[in-house]
Amino acid sequence: MKTSTIIVKRTKQILHKVIIINIILVFSSCVSSKEIIYFQDEPLNSLSTVNFNSDIVYKPNDLLTINVSALDPETVKPFNLPVITNSISSLRPQGDIKMQTYIVDLNGNIEFPVLGSIKIGGLNRFQATQMLKERISEYVTDPIINIRVTNFTITVIGEVNGPGTYTIEDERISLLEAIGLAGDLTIHGKRENVFLIREQDGVKRFTKFDLTSINVINSPSFYLEQNDVVYVEPNKAKIRSASYNQNYIVIISAIGTLATIAAILVK
Repeated sequence: MKTSTIIVKRTKQILHKVIIINIILVFSSCVSSKEIIYFQDEPLNSLSTVNFNSDIVYKPNDLLTINVSALDPETVKPFNLPVITNSISSLRPQGDIKMQTYIVDLNGNIEFPVLGSIKIGGLNRFQATQMLKERISEYVTDPIINIRVTNFTITVIGEVNGPGTYTIEDERISLLEAIGLAGDLTIHGKRENVFLIREQDGVKRFTKFDLTSINVINSPSFYLEQNDVVYVEPNKAKIRSASYNQNYIVIISAIGTLATIAAILVK
């Protein structure tokens, strides 16, 4: 009887400890409102100091469409790549009409009709347009140049509702727009630890954003560039819950077993 009493006491002690541990795990996984609310600090006094210049700069591996037009369409034909047609099937021979693209090589150059190799890497849209306009004006009166990037993509991963890689048609997207495109942060996203990974001159560079501050819009990296990656770090509650969930079944099973043993011994 003495041995049974000792076993019962020890079993009860173990049960108490297991229950306490579970209670701690439950309450420690709670998230405070300060961790999930955006823009908690005071509004900016003025937005006039924010630099909203988001003009992209062309760099290697960009795919560009360059369309040259003028009052007389015949004069600009030599400066435009022929349009290609992708036939969908033999039943629909007309297919989809697409413009051919120029790829910016590692030296920042493209091969352009009539003009040959021209350097466009490192230029923004205005600079590239003016440069081409000046060169083509030697052959055409008042040419109109339209340049677009066809492979402008950004990637959003981590604690967002819709992680993935997105193609941006208008070549302009802010950090907040990118997060909105990915369905916003999950409840477990660490709002003060949102990272931007950007490659510049072959080097990966990192920027950290704090979405709980309105001053995030003052960041020079607020507008994203081609191939940027946004990573949302999980908060401590998510990390703990991941570990907790893996052991949850084992814990419940152990509690059930101990409860059964205790019930038998008490009888």
